[in-house]
Amino acid sequence: MNQALLVIDMLNDFVREGAVLEVPETRTILPALRARLAEARRTGVPVLFLCDAHASDDREFSRMGWPPHALRGSVGARVIDELAPRPEERIVEKTSYSGFAGTALDGILKELGVTDLVLTGCVTNICVLYTAADAVMRGYRVTVPVDAVAALDEADGAFALRQMEQVLGVRVLR
Repeated sequence: MNQALLVIDMLNDFVREGAVLEVPETRTILPALRARLAEARRTGVPVLFLCDAHASDDREFSRMGWPPHALRGSVGARVIDELAPRPEERIVEKTSYSGFAGTALDGILKELGVTDLVLTGCVTNICVLYTAADAVMRGYRVTVPVDAVAALDEADGAFALRQMEQVLGVRVLR
């Protein structure tokens, strides 16, 4: 099994208190996520950071009514210091909910020989869910540890976990 750990959107604009699109639960998952990150690094499992990187006129802002966030090159678009990527770890910038849409992620994973993905980060029912769906459709085996994903709303997060588990066949670790 060749596994990779994906850390999704653990960015200043989502995690920091008072951030433009604050997801408070992201701070509660930090201990579990940091432990998984440390274990991956210790055992040589590739770590990839999937990060929103929007242009100021990104259509997501008008289409969804989200305020401008994670603007490419801004402090808000950076991974939080507590999870700071190491120089050898790849950052995949994305402009969509899925880490695969319009990015080099699939090619990077193939290059690394990865067959199994562990998805962590935020938001459970948005970027985690759509990345999981695209991963499954591309033939990856996917695991989502519940203690390492954060939702904006508990019910939406629970729905997404059910969809991943019951519809996509994702292994959800409770």
